[in-house]
Amino acid sequence: MQKNYDHTLYEDSLYKKWEESGVFTPPTGEELKKSGKKPFTIIMPPPNANEPLHVGHAMFVTVEDIFIRFHRMKGEAALWLPGTDHAGIETQFVFEKKLAKEGKSRFDFDRETLYQMIWDYVQENGEVAIDQMKKLGASADWSRYKFTLDKEIVDEVLKTFMKLHEDGLIYRAERLVNYCTKCGTAYSELEVEHEDREGKLYTIDYGLLKVATTRPETMLGDTAVAVNPKDKRFSNLIGKTVKIPLVDREIPIVGDEMVDMEFGTGAVKITPAHDPNDWEVGVRHNLEIINVIGTNGKMTEFAGSYAGLSVTACREKIVTDLGDKLVEMKPYSHSVSVCYRCNRAIEPLPVKQFFIKVKPLAEKALEALDNKETKILGAGRDKILRHWLLNLRDWNISRQIVWGIRMPVWYKDESKTEYVVSETSPGEGYIQETDTFDTWFSSGQWPVVTLKTNKPGDFETYYPTDVMETGYDILPFWVMRMMLLSIYLTGKSPFRYVYLHGLVRDEKGQKMSKSKGNAINPLELCAKYGTDSLRMALVMSTTAGQDSNTGENKVRGMRNFGNKIWNAGRYIAEKPKEDIVIKGEKDTEFLIKLTAVTKEVTKLLDHMKVGLASETVYNEFWHWFCDEGIEQNKQKLVSDEVLNTGYKTMLALLHPFVPFVTEAVWQEMFAKEGDLISYSWPK
Repeated sequence: MQKNYDHTLYEDSLYKKWEESGVFTPPTGEELKKSGKKPFTIIMPPPNANEPLHVGHAMFVTVEDIFIRFHRMKGEAALWLPGTDHAGIETQFVFEKKLAKEGKSRFDFDRETLYQMIWDYVQENGEVAIDQMKKLGASADWSRYKFTLDKEIVDEVLKTFMKLHEDGLIYRAERLVNYCTKCGTAYSELEVEHEDREGKLYTIDYGLLKVATTRPETMLGDTAVAVNPKDKRFSNLIGKTVKIPLVDREIPIVGDEMVDMEFGTGAVKITPAHDPNDWEVGVRHNLEIINVIGTNGKMTEFAGSYAGLSVTACREKIVTDLGDKLVEMKPYSHSVSVCYRCNRAIEPLPVKQFFIKVKPLAEKALEALDNKETKILGAGRDKILRHWLLNLRDWNISRQIVWGIRMPVWYKDESKTEYVVSETSPGEGYIQETDTFDTWFSSGQWPVVTLKTNKPGDFETYYPTDVMETGYDILPFWVMRMMLLSIYLTGKSPFRYVYLHGLVRDEKGQKMSKSKGNAINPLELCAKYGTDSLRMALVMSTTAGQDSNTGENKVRGMRNFGNKIWNAGRYIAEKPKEDIVIKGEKDTEFLIKLTAVTKEVTKLLDHMKVGLASETVYNEFWHWFCDEGIEQNKQKLVSDEVLNTGYKTMLALLHPFVPFVTEAVWQEMFAKEGDLISYSWPK
């Protein structure tokens, strides 16, 4: 064995050896029934098909691979089903940026052409994520790989929508939705981010009273002014009317407890078409809805002389035109809803959308939490999930983009007053809905559709899955949706445990970002220090649901651990073989300790305490096995035979965490016993 472990000499060849051996591929569901083996299933969170992996992906690959290797070595049929996501607006947004660099936009192409262009782009880059996961050591069953736009997956997604429709859980209605005028699509409430931004608070004279607003441009669509009925300053004005400045249109003064008496003047303008709170006031008071901002981000014909202006330009012109009607204008910091893709301010707009009635689905998900059918691992995350389930509004699943699964909805005429739900056209003259499904609608069915469309008997045997492991930041986006839809489709919660890892922050605890220059490229670190070094740095001492710090220094330090494992093997392998086996006086003590370490690491992994397990096996190998055991062997207190047994056991315990260096040593020393990846877990 060479002096130091050189990861570049082993990683690619070892991964190829594992993959070709078939060890990643557990029996089909039908075969498993006959074998009597216990199944253990993880469905991989599908990364975007066309994007390189970031450090968050490296974290999920590492944690899930540790669980899979552990359960495989325990003799279970460990299925880790991989896949990638078409990622809807995220992919289309990236592709549109590419078009922009070429001086083009999505509007230059018809629907079919644009879709095909994005498809080709994704196919060209589709292997990126898969290749990188393999570099990270992912022992996933690639023979069962799925893509969210595979035909059989799409067919299952369409069936789900049709079932929801038949069960009366789908409706089409004009509701106020979060709309990004740049990306050109609506979002659900979960996808909108909120930022504190510096703006202005404008006080405008409406005659009988003055109103305070951060958006003077929407006054063109005002249909009331509201005051709190408990506010004695204005109680005598309720029921009277005022005229909107610049518009000269009379609107009523209404009393509504939504109004915060402490905000501004205590009176607020009500524009139901452009504010969610105002929409609710409008519903309660049966107010007219006047839409003065279009989906293109420009003022509509209902804005009168301001029609065609951008929202910002309209605001500036109105502020000028108000003259002495503008009583006050002062700086004001407030929370603004922004698009999670392009960071532009979201416009609440009334748009006809398809919605899922979520209450009956949410009730079933809450039952699954109550009866412990699904347990959430991650401090406080169970409570957060329950909060979402209890307060969830109906889910608008329509997206006004090309890249995605087109909705199986057909209209008889352009008015779209009536619709038919069908996989194919119901007849001549029908036109298909152009909207696509929210990407979370298809990925929300992922545990069900990936197993249903796979090998014979897979769904019946491997569902429900054992662990859903993902970042806590997508608990409401994805985990919750999987529970809603999977329970609806199967009657069973899709996973027994949800393991939520935290954000990976830099070594100072700051959030990583390209703009800060503190983001780490996991694949570059793998190339530089070895994949095992990155894996160990990511999981060492982590706790479910809590953020952790990782940087190049930590990864570099973990390279020393790989060398420690290698050098211990060199010491044992290069010792002269004894003709007579000599017993050491510390042998029994050593073996008792070895059993205790084995039981502790096993218990921690069984309880999915991966951070503590990694810390334990690291410390016991370094400080006990090497610092004490090898030193005692040098003093003839621990025999060569016992030390050799201990080393084999430690390699097995270390393998899920640092698979490459442990397998490399194993191949050098114990190849006649087969591959370490298939070795039985120590007892």
